[in-house]
Amino acid sequence: MGTGDRFGRQGKAQLQAIMEAASEGVELTPVWNKSHREHTITGSSPADTREEADAAVKELGWTGDYFVDADHIHLANVEPFLPYCDFYTMDVAEAIGKPVPREETEAFIAEHATPGGVIHLPGMDSPIPAGEEYLRRFARQYLHAINEAERLYNHLTSRVDPSRIVIEVSMDEVDIPQSPADLYFILKLLAEKNIPVQTVAPRFSGRFNKGVDYVGDLHKFEEEFEQDLVVLSHARASFGLPETLKLSIHSGSDKFSLYPLIGRLIRKYDQGIHLKTAGTTWLEELIGLALAGGAATDMVKHIYAEAIRRMNELTAPYAEVIDIDVSFLPSPSEFNQWDGEHIASVLRHEPGHPAFNPHVRQLMHVAYKVAAELGEEYLKMIGQHEGIIAPQVRENLLERHIRRLFYS
Repeated sequence: MGTGDRFGRQGKAQLQAIMEAASEGVELTPVWNKSHREHTITGSSPADTREEADAAVKELGWTGDYFVDADHIHLANVEPFLPYCDFYTMDVAEAIGKPVPREETEAFIAEHATPGGVIHLPGMDSPIPAGEEYLRRFARQYLHAINEAERLYNHLTSRVDPSRIVIEVSMDEVDIPQSPADLYFILKLLAEKNIPVQTVAPRFSGRFNKGVDYVGDLHKFEEEFEQDLVVLSHARASFGLPETLKLSIHSGSDKFSLYPLIGRLIRKYDQGIHLKTAGTTWLEELIGLALAGGAATDMVKHIYAEAIRRMNELTAPYAEVIDIDVSFLPSPSEFNQWDGEHIASVLRHEPGHPAFNPHVRQLMHVAYKVAAELGEEYLKMIGQHEGIIAPQVRENLLERHIRRLFYS
């Protein structure tokens, strides 16, 4: 369970949710994840994330495994993470679609083409294409990305003990989804390059917008996800990849309509899942501040007004994973008229609540930069109201996410 935390103050509340689930038989491993971009915006460092995780574990007496994730790393930004992280999300999305030498493409086709042009896997509705046309298209899309994963992995393992780290490969931040057939060859090539990937984050069909529910064809997602699980079963058995290999859902927080489908299928195939829930924690801080009243509620109103004023700047880095209709955004003057209870209801992800506004929620999801610029003023405020914020964080992770996903 990816327990990302923009400001590094909610580790204990998140771990409390995981420990309560563990007491009821749900086996979860917390992974504190934070990306280079998030560290840059909030002024934190990987050392801070490690400190947050270790402190929560020590204070609550957690005896299970836990990890600190260098989230969405590349060769250009990995160095600061090396002393502190034991989980590495290698993001190779930017390398997708970049060309490789023609001889490399031809060698790939010659090695992986099958006489009948297809590969049959038990449990797959359709065969995996393995003819020249498909393989050439695959090579054009993914060979460079696989090479980039190899370069990054080799760099990592020249600096850290490979037996003490978890490797994730991320390809989700692209426009075109990877099909189950694409995933088959991605995993095959990672295995051939001796990269012991334990979680893989493909781009699924539909939209995984930040902080709100899935948008897309549920039946299509269910079919695709199940076929991906079949591919992973084969990859573990035939490619020599780790038994812990699992699918990773990035921007996985709040995808409530998907959780029953995912939960049923991972139980059916007896497989794990890695769900990243980073930004949703920051929203629970805002909800807690709104409920606190007084200066805390005023701070939430200030952040919203700034978010409206700087909307283009704040949303630009997240353009592929948000979908805001500005006609549904209240003006700052209207927002200022609301009391804390109403603001909390507008922000809290309860789709059936008449006050819930997914457009406001998405905007505030990406507005943590405004809070970061408040610096100690913001940190002091959330510290002062921890007694209100922590229950929001715990309830959100346990009741809205863990229970919906892992409880049948």
